[in-house]
Amino acid sequence: MPDRNDWNRQLIEEFRANGGKVGGMWEGRPLLLLTTTGAKSGQHRTSPTMYLRDGDRLLVFASKGGAPTNPDWYHNLLAHPEVTVEVGNETYDATATPLTGEERDRIYAHWAQMYPQFGEYQKKTTRKIPVVALERRKG
Repeated sequence: MPDRNDWNRQLIEEFRANGGKVGGMWEGRPLLLLTTTGAKSGQHRTSPTMYLRDGDRLLVFASKGGAPTNPDWYHNLLAHPEVTVEVGNETYDATATPLTGEERDRIYAHWAQMYPQFGEYQKKTTRKIPVVALERRKG
């Protein structure tokens, strides 16, 4: 099995080569590329992640497959909320804001209905899986 970085790199290349469309287990799923700035390194890191469109904003879910810790990209955007989003053929700057309380709970419940594996991820971990809103920055 290829390591996760190699797998992500291949997925990112396929996404960019095909206007945001990818095959395999991701075919037909809403996928974006989220580029964050490393909290410690300051280097740009790109992560493919599923999203939910909510009006003008896109919502992403820091599930990490139900692991006990949040994904690196989540720690990065807490340190540097200015991110870059690639969705379809479009790339733009956005501000990342974690959602809290009832809004987070309502959106996560809706997401878990759409994609039951995310409900399973939440059951596997004691942490509350973060939901993050990505809002386009006005140029």
